[in-house]
Amino acid sequence: MIYYVKGAFVLKSATQVVVDCAGVGYDVQISLNTYADVEPLSEGLLYTYHLVREDAQMLFGFSTQREKALFELLISVSGVGANTARVILSSLSPTEVEQAILSEDVPTLQGVKGIGAKTAQRIVIDLKDKVAKTAAGLDASGPIAKSGARAEAHAALTTLGISAKQAETVLNKLLKQNPGAPTEELVRQALQML
Repeated sequence: MIYYVKGAFVLKSATQVVVDCAGVGYDVQISLNTYADVEPLSEGLLYTYHLVREDAQMLFGFSTQREKALFELLISVSGVGANTARVILSSLSPTEVEQAILSEDVPTLQGVKGIGAKTAQRIVIDLKDKVAKTAAGLDASGPIAKSGARAEAHAALTTLGISAKQAETVLNKLLKQNPGAPTEELVRQALQML
């Protein structure tokens, strides 16, 4: 409903920003990742998700479309509400969440306050394919480039005849060493390791 809000940041805290848009102050709930991005700014743009419930209407804001897309995926999982998704995105960066889901790293997700074993497993099962498609589908020059590079490298390696499991293992090692590596570098280094 409301795609973004743009204006002066009148009030900022670790969990919310009040954005003045032409004289109207929007109370926007944010994650710690978004707070880190907006904290030094006096004005800017936040992509939003408008949540309408029986008892409340809330606006959740994100500094990147990538974080917003991940939030929307997380709240699509049964048992994960908007506040839980915000806690996940406050505890882990979008890249860490995506990598945990893609590598089926349930313990990382369980490390988030309020996420038990069953919920973490459900997140991985429900979102693994969706996160891979989202990561590969977004513009590689945008904020999702790191995750998109991973998906592209994985696809390239499997096309070259390497098993999906081997490719995933090698990419996990490489991305721990260099999280911002481009696709070409990941493929080249992976082939050298195999």
